[in-house]
Amino acid sequence: MRILNKNQNSVIQQNNVVVAAIIAVVGTIPYIALQLKAISRSVDTLLVSFDNGFPSGAPPFGDISLLVAIALVIFAILFGTRHADATEHQHGLMLAIAMESVIKLIAFLFVGIFVTWFMFDGIADLLTKAAVNPNIQQIIDNGFDAGNFLILTFLSCSVFLLLPRQFHVAVVENNSMKELERARWLFPAYLVAINLFVIPIALAGTLKFGVAANADDYVLLLPLLEDQRVLGLLVFIGGLSAGTAMVIVASVALAIMISNDLVLPVILRMRSRRGLAEPKNMETTILNIRRTAIFAVLFLAYLYYEAADNSAALASIGLVSFAAIAQLAPAF
Repeated sequence: MRILNKNQNSVIQQNNVVVAAIIAVVGTIPYIALQLKAISRSVDTLLVSFDNGFPSGAPPFGDISLLVAIALVIFAILFGTRHADATEHQHGLMLAIAMESVIKLIAFLFVGIFVTWFMFDGIADLLTKAAVNPNIQQIIDNGFDAGNFLILTFLSCSVFLLLPRQFHVAVVENNSMKELERARWLFPAYLVAINLFVIPIALAGTLKFGVAANADDYVLLLPLLEDQRVLGLLVFIGGLSAGTAMVIVASVALAIMISNDLVLPVILRMRSRRGLAEPKNMETTILNIRRTAIFAVLFLAYLYYEAADNSAALASIGLVSFAAIAQLAPAF
């Protein structure tokens, strides 16, 4: 009876792992598609500005999202599937992520300073002009949606560690308690710093473009509007490196889950039913499975990107991912 209960618990545990892996895959596909959309839109905007002038014109290469997806597949396979051991730390990859975080923060702060004190005469001037702008006034008149705010906050807190990318960086790649102690104050400080100029940039973008431009593009469009191409290029590099790092880590984390929790158990079970012994070295098989999984994940993300409404804001695509990953919150 005790053996039977053990077997039942083992089956239940395996099923839970499979369900968790499937939810993670389904929930992360929109997240990766969001990065594809952000990178493609940034490239299009930059090419239009440098080639045809701002703000009119069509990108000379058309939709480059497929090229972006292919490039990300190559990078993810090269940098994320060197070893079969899922517990082995990839210090080079983590260093690259740290660098992109710094570049992104510097670019965003530079844009915020430029917009606030060079395009306008400080916060007071920006607020004064925003107060008489009809588009901004309409947003203020709509009032504060407390229910929506609470739901978004709950979803954000739920996926703080549950997104495969977040979990991989915070748990799998963690080396010691000392790193966690540093992250306890450094990560919140980073979030505060990178959000300092969100409202000034949003106000400036609305004042300059009205409803003619997507709010997701304000950070890149505002420097280009003032012909600050060096600053625009810095913003583009920051966004490109951030999106690339997010896609690579997310796809690598998903590839590990797919190989360990979905594919390998099936292969080993089939070999066991055929009476075949477990192979002593499966490193090549595991790496091939992960590489195939990375390709499949990014291909699905590309299909999602193509099928989704291209007029949708990046935040709305991210919420789809957040809502799906939040299904793991009760168990967590």
